Amino acid sequence: QVQLVESGGGLVQAGGSLRLSCAASGSIFSINTMGWYRQAPGKQRELVARITSGGIINYADSVKGRFTISRDNAKNTMYLQMNSLKPEDTAVYYCNLVYRRWVSSPENNYWGQGTQVTVSS
Repeated sequence: QVQLVESGGGLVQAGGSLRLSCAASGSIFSINTMGWYRQAPGKQRELVARITSGGIINYADSVKGRFTISRDNAKNTMYLQMNSLKPEDTAVYYCNLVYRRWVSSPENNYWGQGTQVTVSS
């Protein structure tokens, strides 16, 4: 069993900052990719940012230059520093994990419960 604990969401004014955290624990042998996705009301879930175990990072164009993803491999924890927030960043933010349960097991995909981020204008 895997647990993902997300924290850091909340309400902030436009131009403000928030920092999201996602801590993974449980039956994890190795983690390949950790990522943040978001889903606004009436829209599809979209990638915000993701980071591989080797440090390769991808950002959505809409957040480049404003958001920074980082990862502490020793703690199986990922962070998303969000600066210069805009009302259009309002969404539920989900942590995603691509991991192996054992050395020879296939990769699994796991989602957190989500944390609400609301940016007021």
